[in-house]
Amino acid sequence: MELKNERYEASGIDLLEVANEFGLPVYIYDGNKILDQYNRLLNAFKPVNIKIKYACKALNNSAILKLLKNAGSGLDTVSINEVKLGLRAGFNPDDIIFTPNCVSIEEIQEAVKLGVHINIDNISILEQFGSLYGNSVPCCIRINPHILAGGNSKISTGHIDSKFGISVYQLRHVLRVVKSSNILVTGLHMHTGSDILDAGVFLQGAEILFDAAKDFPDLKFIDFGSGFKVAYKEGDITTDIEELASSIAQSFLDFCKDYGRDLELWFEPGKYLVSESGYFLVKVNVLKQTTATVFVGVDSGMNHLIRPMLYDSYHSIVNLSNPNGKQRIYTVVGYICETDTFGWDRRINEVHEGDVLCFKNAGAYGFTMSSNYNARFRPAEVLIYNGKAQLIRKRETFDDLVQNEVDVQW
Repeated sequence: MELKNERYEASGIDLLEVANEFGLPVYIYDGNKILDQYNRLLNAFKPVNIKIKYACKALNNSAILKLLKNAGSGLDTVSINEVKLGLRAGFNPDDIIFTPNCVSIEEIQEAVKLGVHINIDNISILEQFGSLYGNSVPCCIRINPHILAGGNSKISTGHIDSKFGISVYQLRHVLRVVKSSNILVTGLHMHTGSDILDAGVFLQGAEILFDAAKDFPDLKFIDFGSGFKVAYKEGDITTDIEELASSIAQSFLDFCKDYGRDLELWFEPGKYLVSESGYFLVKVNVLKQTTATVFVGVDSGMNHLIRPMLYDSYHSIVNLSNPNGKQRIYTVVGYICETDTFGWDRRINEVHEGDVLCFKNAGAYGFTMSSNYNARFRPAEVLIYNGKAQLIRKRETFDDLVQNEVDVQW
């Protein structure tokens, strides 16, 4: 997003004009930014045989899925319905990996029927999978390396108390299960969490996977998950993708040489690909001044963007309607009957009722985590691509809210 002629634009499209055309609140995604991030990651790891599997839980609108599929991406899914969304968007089953957590064996079986890669993250399911399929259906195994990544336990998934993955200390047990059921393991996987800055964290996990790989002779790929940090505010330190790639690529090539053949290196970025592409636009309903605070109340809340309340996440807030106004201190809150504060004591260009505010970095875990709490409608979604803004999801209506209710006759 950049300011040109006193108007904020994304890829040359005026954001206020998008708001006027499609209404508020609205999620807007810049397709060019998504592709830039995808290509940057792809190019950084040359000459390694890298495969990117977009983590669609971050943003699963079919238009976004098709955009990335056409760029050559695969898909990382965590539910059977995400698998179906991927297939509906045109992904080949072989390009989809299914990495659920705490699901039933029946959901695993449904994914097997759909022909996608199965990633197993607990011994109980591994045993059941082996009994059902033996070596007739390959699988990947998710290892928990017991590495605390990112510094925030809410977004770290590889530490010792995490529910994700099979503990690295249980590998001997895993090997016994694999041998006894003749399971064909073609991939090893880890995901330590989000907001990783240090290449050393990846390398530490890589060494654990490389060591484990010695006991799995049929591997085709090693999957490092993701967790690359993006900037949420000015001055944020982010993951240096090129530096990370130079460290990991050589380590991976050395591993392949020792292993005896070249494998594929997989990554599953979600937030890295779509976060910075997203803008969430809302209208100022009311200014409310108390003895200590000036509140800006907007026509949205935690029902549309829950990350600030759930993760204490930071989203920069820009007044699109008054780009050159004097900066004042505001606390921006929502219209939900809960404490749904988007940002405390923020410096924002002077705000008036009716102004349009923009939350930046709203492309990841915004709409996908939205809800109908307080019987509110979920917003529209718009994609900016090929020089135009196009509606990719309609705003909900009251009929959408009640369509699955059953009329009970008393």
